[in-house]
Amino acid sequence: MAIRYTVSTEIRFSASHALDGYKGDCARVHGHNWVVRVYYEFDSLDDQGIAVDYRELRGMVRDVVCSRFDHRHLNDIPPFDSVNPTSEAIAAEIFRLCIEQIRIENGTLAEVELWETAADMVRVREQ
Repeated sequence: MAIRYTVSTEIRFSASHALDGYKGDCARVHGHNWVVRVYYEFDSLDDQGIAVDYRELRGMVRDVVCSRFDHRHLNDIPPFDSVNPTSEAIAAEIFRLCIEQIRIENGTLAEVELWETAADMVRVREQ
């Protein structure tokens, strides 16, 4: 039987945005303490029995996401200067950045979750 491992870590960042064309409060500038959870899949473990060190994974994700989004007004930075910064669009951009910038031996990015509030989240994955 083949075993597949899914490893997840979480980071947080604070940022503001305003939703263009939205009929409601979110059309005004407001902020969130966003939570990002990434899920990587592995078919094998290293000699110590570890898929990836959580601390290393969290650091890589933090470097990619926080350097770009933390304490920023998202509408001012690409691609959100021309794309409405919805949770869905932000999550898709984080997914794209992780695919592009994070390389983990034997690991593949499976999903990104972006939590806008403790109750509201979007999940992105490739089909």
